Amino acid sequence: MDDYPDEPGHRGVDTSIEAADAIAPKCGRLQRMALAAITQAGWVGLTTDELTHRLGLERYTIQPRTSELRLMGKIIDSRQRRKNRTGKKAIVWIVPEYRPAANDARPSL
Repeated sequence: MDDYPDEPGHRGVDTSIEAADAIAPKCGRLQRMALAAITQAGWVGLTTDELTHRLGLERYTIQPRTSELRLMGKIIDSRQRRKNRTGKKAIVWIVPEYRPAANDARPSL
């Protein structure tokens, strides 16, 4: 896992390692798809659930990509929160160029 977030992470057990190895060839493409969708959303951003819906992919495929993109500094927490499908508040991801100012009180949509 020394190459995370540039390569998919795993928990050090055989099934997790196999899953990381299986997704590795697709990882860059999935990161680019996620980043493009978040960029297109502008300052409104996307939660992980919204991102999975927009891309037509499963959460378990996309959520790790948002973690990787965050660690790479390509997306950030917008400080907005919206409810996900379970009704819990979720982080709204944006690209850094849409970073709110310290005194910006954008509403949660």
